Amino acid sequence: MTSDIFIGGGGEDYATKQYLNIGYANRHGLVAGATGTGKTVTLQILAEGFSAQGVPVFLSDVKGDLSGLAKSGSADHKLHEAFTSRAQKIGFDDYAYAAFPVVFWDLYGKQGHPVRTTVSEMGPLLLAQLLGLSEAQEGILNIAFRVADEDGLPLLDLKDLQALLVWIGENASDLALRYGNVSPASVGAIQRRLLVLENQGAADLFGEPALELTDLMRTDTDGRGMINILAADQLMGAPKLYATFLLWLLSELFEELPEVGDPDKPKLVFFFDEAHLLFDDAPKALVDKVEQVARLIRSKGVGVYFITQNPADVPDDILGQLGNRVQHALRAFTAKDRKELRMAAETYRENPRFSTEEAIREVGVGEAVTSFLQKKGVPGMVERTLIRPPSSQLGPIALPERAMLMANSSMAGKYDTRLDRESAFEMLRARAEKAAAEAAKAEAEAEAAETPTLREFNNARRYAGKGLEQPAPRARRSKPEETFGGAVAQVVIKELKGTTGRRIVRGILGGLFKGR
Repeated sequence: MTSDIFIGGGGEDYATKQYLNIGYANRHGLVAGATGTGKTVTLQILAEGFSAQGVPVFLSDVKGDLSGLAKSGSADHKLHEAFTSRAQKIGFDDYAYAAFPVVFWDLYGKQGHPVRTTVSEMGPLLLAQLLGLSEAQEGILNIAFRVADEDGLPLLDLKDLQALLVWIGENASDLALRYGNVSPASVGAIQRRLLVLENQGAADLFGEPALELTDLMRTDTDGRGMINILAADQLMGAPKLYATFLLWLLSELFEELPEVGDPDKPKLVFFFDEAHLLFDDAPKALVDKVEQVARLIRSKGVGVYFITQNPADVPDDILGQLGNRVQHALRAFTAKDRKELRMAAETYRENPRFSTEEAIREVGVGEAVTSFLQKKGVPGMVERTLIRPPSSQLGPIALPERAMLMANSSMAGKYDTRLDRESAFEMLRARAEKAAAEAAKAEAEAEAAETPTLREFNNARRYAGKGLEQPAPRARRSKPEETFGGAVAQVVIKELKGTTGRRIVRGILGGLFKGR
């Protein structure tokens, strides 16, 4: 049996309890507000509430503060008295300190278990967005994925893609007959972008073993949902990588999970912190796909909650789908700020007791303007709300405590060791070596098969008498097969002409971003 999630106290005396209806939690949500107004604490108490109801959570720890979810709060904390007073004020009678089940993840494998996907699963659309490619460069990337599909070349890590691009650049004229113009300059530009991506640490993201989604959707022995925390403080140094990874993960969930309609509670709640990074400078095609995922993924039982400073950071078509909202204070110092504040206020169902616009501007730290979906999915009336205090520790845990939790985690050892099975890089190299060996053998056999008369004639041609001008030595005929790209060209083009091709299972993103 499930119950709703207590958020805080509303009304003039904060005695009217405000709940998030867990049956509508998969209708998505928004947590917004200026820096320092309490968004992190709201995120923490939402994660606690979902976990207590048996709902797994995925969130990114941008500031490094949320690891405290793994440890119980304490009466020794400097805010203990303030928290206790707030709990009494809002009628939180069963307020108690508690720790929650946490699994730490990290793209770099330092502050959590490694998270990986393959290049094929990422797909050309998201990879092009991550690399910031032009339309022409994105077209070449699509050619690379098509060649890999048709010739059975698994693209697992960055060196696979780099090796395939080398081959494409060396065989641009042959590929142009089939796929259109392939500019070696564009291939070089993609390679340079891949190098920048490597320098940002993206090489750690691509590879195997790849993340299994079921590992994010577990409960502990007490039935509480696991809280999956992605260490993102270092990752924020590469904001495009951060946003693209989260979008990939969201898209994976969309493709993999079955339809469940409207469940009693979500199967997973996904918090997308610093959501503006997803939409800044994003092409319309990508924003449209995000809207499509947000609209449809709720039927898979997944709730998506965007965390950002201003609701204007989220496109209107997506903002309109966010039914559960916690709006912390917005500051209005400029004309633009005032306009955005007014627009934010207009998205709420009005409360006759106060002006929503004024309330958003005036609420203090730890307060918010809230609105949650009620029966039949109707938006609740906006209410000024004092957010309840967290039960877990406010602030990060110590590094030794984090290391101990990682060592005792059920995920320990599963993803720690990188695998490097045969893929495009090794297959192209093997074909090149085989082609070079066959070419050398064929030439040796051809020379051995020459008749004695022909050999004598050739030797006589090479003789130069004393005093005669020595002819220039004959240039040795170049054999393109002896080079890596040339040998691969002979073998791969031959196979491309004679095979129907075997498609690589590109994973979730490959299916998501096909033309619909």
